[in-house]
Amino acid sequence: MMKAIIIDDEPLARSIIKEYLQPYTAIELVEECNDGFEGLKAIQQHQPDLIFLDIQMPKINGFEMLELVDNPPLVIFTTAFEEYAIKAFDAHAADYLLKPFSKERFDKAMQKMMLHKANMAQAVTTTALETSAPANRIVVKDNGKIRIIPLPQVQYVEAADDYVKIVTADGHYLKKKTMQFFEDSLPQQEFIRIHRSYIVNAQLITRITPYEKDSHLALLTNGAQLPVSKTGYIKLKTILGI
Repeated sequence: MMKAIIIDDEPLARSIIKEYLQPYTAIELVEECNDGFEGLKAIQQHQPDLIFLDIQMPKINGFEMLELVDNPPLVIFTTAFEEYAIKAFDAHAADYLLKPFSKERFDKAMQKMMLHKANMAQAVTTTALETSAPANRIVVKDNGKIRIIPLPQVQYVEAADDYVKIVTADGHYLKKKTMQFFEDSLPQQEFIRIHRSYIVNAQLITRITPYEKDSHLALLTNGAQLPVSKTGYIKLKTILGI
């Protein structure tokens, strides 16, 4: 028996999925959720095999919710916005249903999902959205709670073993992503990778001083001094016009 969860803020959309699921007796619908917060809690509680996930929802969107799931289940995205299709398939979705969808289209999505499962394929990976468009906020888990950090509050991002450390004036937060992920997803005119271990908010740089051979230090408004590699210095000169 497969366990499934519906995560969608539209009651009508949830009821349609429930109706379409009825013939699939091998799938048990264990919970319905109104938003990403509820969805994350339900996934942690039930450990489902499959989720039907809307993208545009209150509080946090579907993609942001997936970033917080350690071992994501199979995902069928359900949304009224076709512009998210590329992101969904970049996230290795089993399928992408554009609302309103018919029973026939739903059945095709279920066939694709079953094929994923039969082939032991992981439909969503922890590297999902590595190629997505620039973000305008970062969502993290902080002592069991979800915190949304607007990008202007981010001072810099630092590599920390298998995690990255997101530093703000209020403290720092760990997120299990790669530096490459943040280099690709943060606005590149605002956040510059100055070193293999640091990405800095360019608005906070007050001075760049020579340090050692072919390297510099970036001084920030918060007093932090971050190393700047030779390559990072070239990037800074280009973007800051120095």
